Amino acid sequence: MHLIIGLGNPGRRYEKTRHNMGFRVIERLSEAHDIPLTDNRFDSVVGKGAMGGAAVLLAKPQTFMNLSGQAVRKLFDYFRIATEDVVVVHDDLDLPFAEIRLKYGGGHGGHKGLISVMQHLGSRDFSRVRMGIDRPTAREDVERYVLEPFAPEEKDRLSMLLETAVEAIGEIVSSGIRAAMGKYNGKAIKNSNEEV
Repeated sequence: MHLIIGLGNPGRRYEKTRHNMGFRVIERLSEAHDIPLTDNRFDSVVGKGAMGGAAVLLAKPQTFMNLSGQAVRKLFDYFRIATEDVVVVHDDLDLPFAEIRLKYGGGHGGHKGLISVMQHLGSRDFSRVRMGIDRPTAREDVERYVLEPFAPEEKDRLSMLLETAVEAIGEIVSSGIRAAMGKYNGKAIKNSNEEV
């Protein structure tokens, strides 16, 4: 079974913010694969189902971003998931807006949600789906920036980026992270009338 975790913050105040890219991808996966997110346990909103015949568990930790690892560890232990079958979806300041990059293992880039997951799993050996949100201007505070909603002119590209992430995760589940990296890494969503 694959455990697919979207990082974000619970509550209406945060739902459309840049920091909630992980939650939004999980919601799109839920719709695309008819996996209802109706189970509230292990400090998460959870949905269990299948993607392309493979068993998956979708999860949105409800512990707030900086404590995401607490919820991930509970899911990891209860369902006895191998670290190589964990996929974490998160926003990334180090990527241009609307670029997606898949990665296996490695560092956390200062992302507090990832730091928490690594600490609680005791491992870096899991897959990541990095969703580019770009960096704020030099004068804008990073914490404020990630907790702001996307600008209206970004909405088309954002929607296409979320769809691309759903496809990429399907590829990870069906063909493995290496094949998915070859197909999707560096994919940038330009604008609504260009091909994804």
